[in-house]
Amino acid sequence: MHDVRPAPPRPPLGELAHLFSYVRPYRRRFVVALLASSISMGFGSMFPYLVGTLLDASIPSLKLLEAAPWQRDLDTVALVLLGTLLLQAALMFVASLSFNLVGERAVVDLREDLYGRLITQPMRFFGEHRVGELTSRLSSDLAQIQDTLTFTIAQTVRQAMLLAAGLAMIAITSVKLSLVMLSSVPIVMLVAVLFGRRIRKNSTQAQDRLAETSTVVEETLQGIANVKAFGNEAFEQRRYRAGLQGYLEVILRSARHRAALIAFIIFVIFGAIVLVMWYGSHLMQRGELSHGELTRFVMYTLFIGGGVSALPDIISSVQKTLGATQRVRELLREPTELPSRAADRTEPAERLSGAVQFDDVHFRYPSRPDLPVLRGLDLAAAAGEKIALVGPSGAGKSTIVSMLLRFYEPDSGQLLLDGRNAQDYDLANVRGNMAIVPQEVMLFGGSIRENIAYGRPTATEAEIHAAAEGAHCHEFIARFPEGYDTLVGERGVKLSGGQRQRLAIARALLKNPAILILDEATSSLDSESEALIQKALDVLLEGRTAFIVAHRLATIRRADRIYVIEAGAVTESGTHDELITRTAGTYRRLAEMQFSA
Repeated sequence: MHDVRPAPPRPPLGELAHLFSYVRPYRRRFVVALLASSISMGFGSMFPYLVGTLLDASIPSLKLLEAAPWQRDLDTVALVLLGTLLLQAALMFVASLSFNLVGERAVVDLREDLYGRLITQPMRFFGEHRVGELTSRLSSDLAQIQDTLTFTIAQTVRQAMLLAAGLAMIAITSVKLSLVMLSSVPIVMLVAVLFGRRIRKNSTQAQDRLAETSTVVEETLQGIANVKAFGNEAFEQRRYRAGLQGYLEVILRSARHRAALIAFIIFVIFGAIVLVMWYGSHLMQRGELSHGELTRFVMYTLFIGGGVSALPDIISSVQKTLGATQRVRELLREPTELPSRAADRTEPAERLSGAVQFDDVHFRYPSRPDLPVLRGLDLAAAAGEKIALVGPSGAGKSTIVSMLLRFYEPDSGQLLLDGRNAQDYDLANVRGNMAIVPQEVMLFGGSIRENIAYGRPTATEAEIHAAAEGAHCHEFIARFPEGYDTLVGERGVKLSGGQRQRLAIARALLKNPAILILDEATSSLDSESEALIQKALDVLLEGRTAFIVAHRLATIRRADRIYVIEAGAVTESGTHDELITRTAGTYRRLAEMQFSA
């Protein structure tokens, strides 16, 4: 049994460490990006100094007599200024490109890992998580992480370099003015930290609300036929609107916090600049500063102000990323049912003969532990036998199929395959020996060829055609202008029910399973389609163990053994002829109702 209890939240540093583990394979490019960005900002930090020098060169003063010769020449200073700008631009190009390459590749790796983790989760995981929530993790959460890796990190490095250079240069230029300017920094940092915590909490809530709205969209579009059949378009709109209102409420609360933080920082920074200008003007009047030095100081102050004013956006982005990374990390920590080596296997490692036995199996679904579904189930199928399962709805027939495919494990008792406990086999090997033809066939939105080959992706063209012919679907495929390249549409909507069913049989035939499951495979078809599919099934059933779930008893008369399932247990078993003779049997009652009708 897998333990899928929610993991405890990780500290922010843990989330960041996990995020940067995806950057590690590209660390050389990442170091190049950091170095290029740092050197670029080094050249950028020279801009105010050179502007001040340019201003002093245009207004000769006593202080310039002590300067280097190039600093006294106006044209030379201008050329040096243009040269630094050119170098900064070139390095910024390298830094920006490198950050984007690292970020995009890291997020692609993260997407691949997350998707692989999701599709290898046990079935009960999908009973506890809605599809819209999971797709939101793959879309909005990873988009937020991508934005951080490609943009926010680069912005943080640039602003940090400018802030550090600005602080160093104002200290060199004038200690007195520096003290005036820096008096505002502790206040800004304290407020930024306090608001950052609220912003992170709001961001996490916003992502959760957005996931809920994505779930509504996913469910509505998947069940659009039911929505329209019941005329519930307005109801679904109200449900979606309610989700959006919840999301909007959280986003607006976060926006108010960000706006307050930005307004406070702008007021403090520009208030400090006013004080610097006022005090600097007095120092200039007393001859303690030149015009160029005051200009230089004010420009470095603006650098500092820009760095500090960028803090709200950086903090907000980082907090959102921490929330997104935490949710993604929780999914990545979920235990899977398939080991990575087995997940890529296309052929079963061991061919089963097909003998199956349920030995005193008890089972309750994890989402409904109070409701027993199977109660001491005992049934057996010898290799090559055709076993039918009948009984009222809710009796446990579909659960038997799910347990045969090992979507779930017994709470007690055991499932035996070829006389061995099914849990002793590799899970991928068990499913590699099985195929299912369901009542509602799920086709993927690709071509007919791709849908048949889904049974065995390594199959050759000849094998695909042979499977199609065996399933009696080659004829209708050949009538399409594109033949096997015909696109089936979303969930196979371009094909009829009978055509989809025959493609599912071809898919199963191509897989060549040892154990076949037919779950109401002909229950919703017209007589002509049913006749064609029955011929295809005769080919598919040959030489294989088969479990046939059926409500229409006419389709299982030739079964080697019929099990009647009621309330999660076997109440009758035998052939059709044997069961029909039992005067008080459930099977006879069902048969009389159907055949008389």
